[in-house]
Amino acid sequence: MPYVTTSDGVQIFYADQGSGQPVLFSHGWPLNSDAWQVELKVFADAGYRAIAHDRRGHGRSSQSYLGNDMDHYPADLAAVVNALDLHDLVVVGHSTGGGEVVRYAAQYGKGRVAKVVTAGAVPPIMVKSESNPDGTPIEDFDQARAGLLRDRSQFYQDLAIPFFGANRAGSSISKGLIDDFWRQSMLVNMSAAYDCIKAYSETDFTEDLKALDVPILIAQGDDDQIVPIGDAAEKAIKLVSKGTLKVYPGAPHGIQGAYQQTLDEDILAFIQE
Repeated sequence: MPYVTTSDGVQIFYADQGSGQPVLFSHGWPLNSDAWQVELKVFADAGYRAIAHDRRGHGRSSQSYLGNDMDHYPADLAAVVNALDLHDLVVVGHSTGGGEVVRYAAQYGKGRVAKVVTAGAVPPIMVKSESNPDGTPIEDFDQARAGLLRDRSQFYQDLAIPFFGANRAGSSISKGLIDDFWRQSMLVNMSAAYDCIKAYSETDFTEDLKALDVPILIAQGDDDQIVPIGDAAEKAIKLVSKGTLKVYPGAPHGIQGAYQQTLDEDILAFIQE
């Protein structure tokens, strides 16, 4: 399997399909690159080189105890990009991955990144504070950490329900989709899963968003129960200089079904602009 080794010895797994302009996908917590299996095929079929990696501690990458934070994640992404010598690159990030690609593009992507796409992404910052009074209370994230330590398997099964909006009237979410969420989640090292909660919830991406000098498509469903749109996309769009906001009525946090099909079409159109 293909790996890139970072400066601190962590092996980052990546999938690489197709040829053409590179499009790199960064997954959400607590998943891995398998979450982008549809996109790897769709974008490769459309004439692009589609790449997706497993974040450190996730999936097939090293089960790291250290470095599970938003300083190492973008640096790891830079290691992959540099090893593959990618240019004219489009980076796409979902949820935690949205924070990762925004910081990567702002701090490492000069001369390499052409466009950025986020979907249900955590920037600018999730946790509630005096400066972010509309954010999610820290107690919610503390409950997630406690749930992981108490019974991570059941925690992931329970999390999949609001993640995909399966608790909404008329939901057609399949048992297979829920099972695959659980399967991917169970591959995360406990330390990585635990530490990543702090990384995605408490990292402030405000200055990274302001620093972006390339076009960015900020996409989010307005029924996102994991990352509330009012504290995410609707704030992030005000901080970027070349941003486009796309809101998907009724769409959940998880990318699936009609939302997935439309989002992929919109990303392809955005790349081609």
